[in-house]
Amino acid sequence: MTTGSLKQAAESARSKSSEVMGAAKREPASVATDLLHTPFMRAALPFINGGAAGMVATTVIQPVDMIKVRIQLAGEGTSGGPKPTALSVTRQIVGSGKVLDLYTGLSAGLLRQAVYTTARLGCFDTFMGRLTQRAKDQGRQIGFADRAGAGLAAGGLAAMVGNPADLALIRMQSDGLKPLAERKNYKSVIDALSSIAKNEGVAALWAGAAPTVVRAMALNFGQLAFFSEAKAQLKVHTDLSTRTQTLSASAIAGFFASFFSLPFDFVKTRLQKQQKGPDGKLPYKGMADCFRKVAKQEGVLRFYRGFGTYYVRIAPHAMVTLIVADYLGFLTK
Repeated sequence: MTTGSLKQAAESARSKSSEVMGAAKREPASVATDLLHTPFMRAALPFINGGAAGMVATTVIQPVDMIKVRIQLAGEGTSGGPKPTALSVTRQIVGSGKVLDLYTGLSAGLLRQAVYTTARLGCFDTFMGRLTQRAKDQGRQIGFADRAGAGLAAGGLAAMVGNPADLALIRMQSDGLKPLAERKNYKSVIDALSSIAKNEGVAALWAGAAPTVVRAMALNFGQLAFFSEAKAQLKVHTDLSTRTQTLSASAIAGFFASFFSLPFDFVKTRLQKQQKGPDGKLPYKGMADCFRKVAKQEGVLRFYRGFGTYYVRIAPHAMVTLIVADYLGFLTK
């Protein structure tokens, strides 16, 4: 065999080897892409992305949520007394324990996001997809009313499913306000859920469900509907980059979500924190009774106490959630 023949054989072998290696490298990526585009995964991705985004946001915002709950529970049943601030509550928590106490209830918060935000964003994206197709079939653009309806429905459905985790979160965060002898000292969200179910009954896990559902509907109306609308308007009327549009729209959505939902969040917190007194009765009979008693004993403005802290909790949470969900959506297109 000549030298030229040997060189040709070597080149041919190298070429075939490169083709085989290239195919082997492309195969996993191709399989992953094909998996993402199966009907099941296309339907599941909005839910998976929504849950992951919510859990990331909760991990970042949990200390602010802890402070917000303590502000809402301060001065219960009285119209006077000192008004707590975010700074004073933070000092009290840190001064009486450790800095990590600000993350009390994180396990419940993460479980809530895994259930509530997964359902909320997943349902919203699913509803919006169907409404967009319906609008297209009718020869029109999807409107604000469609976005509002999708937000209200998604929020209400998700809140019912996520109420037990939400209840556990409130109980864990408010436990430190009780006298030492009365504290439950929950070890985790599973411990809190099992303790509540055992001592108060399974139905107690849905305590405060009515204001939770209404709050979720109000919050989603403000957050998802206004985010979707603001983003659409900014895209048409401004030259902002896509990232700036998302940030601006999420900030706008955070304000409206806070404004519409805070009174219901306040009542939800009070109802979920309450437990039977020595006489065997609960302080509030339900959502309407709580609204009436708080307005009479503490004043109407009490419902908006801590609006600044609530906005600082809602707006960044909305921004992180929506931005992460947008990014995950882009990665899994």
